[in-house]
Amino acid sequence: MTVRIGVVTFPGSLDDRDAQRAVRIAGAEPVALWHGAHDLEGVDAVILPGGFSYGDYLRSGAIAALSPIMTEVKDAAAKGMPILGICNGFQMLVEAHLLPGGLIRNDHQHFVRRDQRLTVENADTAWTSVFSRGQEIVIPLKNAEGGYIAADETLDRIEGEGLVAFRYAGVNPNGSLRDIAGLTNPGGNVVGLMPHPEHATEPGFGPDTSAAMRSGVDGLGFFTSAIAAVARIAA
Repeated sequence: MTVRIGVVTFPGSLDDRDAQRAVRIAGAEPVALWHGAHDLEGVDAVILPGGFSYGDYLRSGAIAALSPIMTEVKDAAAKGMPILGICNGFQMLVEAHLLPGGLIRNDHQHFVRRDQRLTVENADTAWTSVFSRGQEIVIPLKNAEGGYIAADETLDRIEGEGLVAFRYAGVNPNGSLRDIAGLTNPGGNVVGLMPHPEHATEPGFGPDTSAAMRSGVDGLGFFTSAIAAVARIAA
């Protein structure tokens, strides 16, 4: 069985091709999907990639969350399909109310780009199963509106229900409340995060490690986790 993972392109998407490449490196078949379509083309999982959809007008991800294909994404998510939102894709997920809270301008008001340490808080999702809880990974980060916010009662709820998927470690790069870098839904099939795992999947192109420059491939685990999740669903 070849797992087929769709990557949606929106006007202003920048990292859709990178996500497709990451899917291919992980051993699945990437399928290009278009924001204006009402067809997921029979894929087994979906990625909403990073970028600046619709120029980040209104709020980042707000217009994209209303794109025709998001109706299909919401329906698929409700049925348990693995959905990953990366950076702008995470913003789409919160705007579409598939994940709680919101994302605002970084507290220092500047675009940030860094190789970011993350702590895995939930290793029981469709996109994190190859990791272990408490594991530290390094994933590239690049955003201007990555500050995660939510009401205190919402924060308490997601903490209590184990819905924090990742926290920033070492430094909080954008002022996110409680150092939240990524979330999951209660079903564990929908995950969103601000850092970019697709940029840490191939030796020579990832973050620096103690072994060698640009050798970090921690992001590959997201995609191999999804492949394993699809296999479990199909079994």
